[in-house]
Amino acid sequence: MPVVSNTSPILNLAIIRRLHLIREQFGQVFIPPAVWRELRIGEDLPGSRSMDEALKAGWIQVAAPEDVALVHVLQRELDKGEAEAIALALQMKADWTLLDERDGRKMAKSLGLKVTGVLGILLSARRRGQLEALREAMDALRKQAGFRISAALYDEILRQEKDL
Repeated sequence: MPVVSNTSPILNLAIIRRLHLIREQFGQVFIPPAVWRELRIGEDLPGSRSMDEALKAGWIQVAAPEDVALVHVLQRELDKGEAEAIALALQMKADWTLLDERDGRKMAKSLGLKVTGVLGILLSARRRGQLEALREAMDALRKQAGFRISAALYDEILRQEKDL
C-alpha cells in the first residue's frame, strides 16, 4: 500500500504533535527529495524533531521520481514538491497521495490518484477513535501551524464529526 506525501500534511501534523496519525493510518510513507528539502528536517523549527525521528525510524522514506520530464511538465502549474510527489505517486501506483494545496489536489485527481490531506487524515483518525476532538486539532492547525481552513469547511467537518 504505497503512500506518497507532499510537504503540508507531514509538516502541519508534526507542528501540532499529531504526525503519528499518518503512520497509524498508512504505515510507511514516501516523500520525494524536494519535499524532504522543504521539510527542513534537522533545523530547530516546530515539528522538526518528530519528522527527523520518523525518518530515522524508517516509516517516512525519501524516494526520487524517475520521470523527470513529467516533473518538469507538472512544474508549469505546481511547485517542485507537489510535482515530484505526484510523479512519484504515479510511478509507485500509490494507494493514496497526501496533498493539501488545491491546484495539486486537482492535478493529482485528474491523473487518477486518490487524494487526501491533513483534514481528511484528522477526520479519519476521529472515525477510528485515534483522535478525541476534531475542533481541537483544527484549532491547533490554525493557531500553531497557520493552516488556513475556510469557515464553511471548518463547519462541514464538525458536522461530519457529529455523524460519527
